[in-house]
Amino acid sequence: MIEYVRGTLEELTPAMAVVDCGGVGYGLNISLGTFSAIQGRKEVKLFVYEVIREDAYMLWGFATKSERELFLQLTSVSGIGAAMARMILSAFTPAELVEVISTGNDRALKSVKGIGPKAAQRVIVDLRDKILGLDIAPTSPQGTTASVNSEVQQEAVAALTMLGFSPAPSNKVVVKLLTEEPDLPVEQIIKRALKLL
Repeated sequence: MIEYVRGTLEELTPAMAVVDCGGVGYGLNISLGTFSAIQGRKEVKLFVYEVIREDAYMLWGFATKSERELFLQLTSVSGIGAAMARMILSAFTPAELVEVISTGNDRALKSVKGIGPKAAQRVIVDLRDKILGLDIAPTSPQGTTASVNSEVQQEAVAALTMLGFSPAPSNKVVVKLLTEEPDLPVEQIIKRALKLL
C-alpha cells in the first residue's frame, strides 16, 4: 500500500497532479482544495489512496490526511463514488464539510453538481456521527465571504454557473480571488476563475 508520495511536481491541472518520485511519474487524481494547496510549489508530498479494480488502477492524492479521511468516509456512503467525493471535496474545505455535515446543512450539499436531495440526506445521516471522531474543527462555509465585494462575487459566480461550472466550486474560487485582490473587476475575476476551475 502506498501511504504518500513525495517528489517534484511535474504537471498540475485542477483534477490531476503528476509527481516525479525518483524517475517514476505518479498521476494522482486531486480535488480543487489540493490543487490550490500545492499550486506554485516545486516539491510536494501527497497522501495517497489507491483504487484497484479489474479494469483500472487509480491513485487519489490529498494535501492533508484529513482530506483523505473525509474522502474515505464519503466513498463509504451508498451511491457516492470516488468522482462524486472529489466534487464534494472541491466544493468545501475539510473543515467546511465537517460543519455542513454536523449541522445537517443539506442545502449546501445539494449545491454540489450531481448531489440530489436523497444523496445529501444519506451523506448527513451516514457521516454525522463518524466525522465527530475526526480531528477536524468545523468552520462556517460562509465565513470567508464577509470581507469580499458581494455584488462582484454574485455576478462572477452567476456567469461561471451559466458557463456550466457548478456554483459551490465557482464561489470558492471567486472568493479566493476577491480575498487576494478585492478591487478586481468582474471580467478579470471570471477570466482568472476559468483558469483555476
